[in-house]
Amino acid sequence: MRDLKIPDQRHPEKAHRPDNAQPRKPDWIRVKAPTSEGYRQTRDTLRTNKLVTVCEEAGCPNVGECWSAGHATMMIMGEICTRGCSFCNIATGRPNALDQFEPGRVAHAVQTLGLKHVVITSVDRDDLEDGGAEHFVQTIRAVRHRSPDTTIEILTPDFLKCAPSALEMVVEARPDVFNHNLETVPGLYPTVRPGARYFHSLRLLQRVKELDPAMFTKSGIMVGLGEDAQSVGQVMDDMRAASIDFLTIGQYLQPTPKHHRVDRFVTPEEFAGYEKAAYGKGFLMVSATPLTRSSYHAGDDFARLRAARLARLGRS
Repeated sequence: MRDLKIPDQRHPEKAHRPDNAQPRKPDWIRVKAPTSEGYRQTRDTLRTNKLVTVCEEAGCPNVGECWSAGHATMMIMGEICTRGCSFCNIATGRPNALDQFEPGRVAHAVQTLGLKHVVITSVDRDDLEDGGAEHFVQTIRAVRHRSPDTTIEILTPDFLKCAPSALEMVVEARPDVFNHNLETVPGLYPTVRPGARYFHSLRLLQRVKELDPAMFTKSGIMVGLGEDAQSVGQVMDDMRAASIDFLTIGQYLQPTPKHHRVDRFVTPEEFAGYEKAAYGKGFLMVSATPLTRSSYHAGDDFARLRAARLARLGRS
């Protein structure tokens, strides 16, 4: 493991920042509190298997709807991230050692929940030589073994400090969808995603397509951070130049007063405009709504993504 000097307390890099006022959410961004029996069953399955989900850690507004339907996004490699992005609610610090039994527990939960499609993500693990690539591989293999008919979508870190072999081994494990989020427009990286590099993330997704042209690639951004429509359009063009298939765009929601401020709430009409523009640029699949998140309705979207590719091949 790499020797990183990372403080242990939660969000230490945000603790000394001035508070940013959290504006009142408009009606179109409000969701109901989770109360259903399906929600409780999903929660209990995850607790029993001692699993972490990005649904809880990132404070996703769709957790009630998704868990009620038995869907959850598994977050592997712990709940402490080595990065400190200003938008993110996941704890920053020194992670624990990897749990060798975690891939098996993820696979058991997928089987118990009867998932047809599962999304597996992780924290950033800059402390590991391979960034956690081998752990992704083991998790994919474990799910395939227990649930061979389940399609697998991974949402990976950027493997910024790793050798090229890290990405290559993950692609060789053949997930059905390789997702890595650009998160925002390049001009906002210094304040929103300071530990990452926009063109590295873009190149990562392009490299996935070079390694396996048949693999679906996916990426997403948040809006409402201070970007403008022109910069969003440029990100779309950059993604298409990297042959990315699926784009998600959702409203940024500020987790706490210490996090990056919400610049504004983008209207549903503006989201519809982004969706239309993205399809016009050639994306196979686009999800652009205020509540869109990377794994929101991911199974249904994957089915439509596959159908869109078949339709396009039929026209060529």
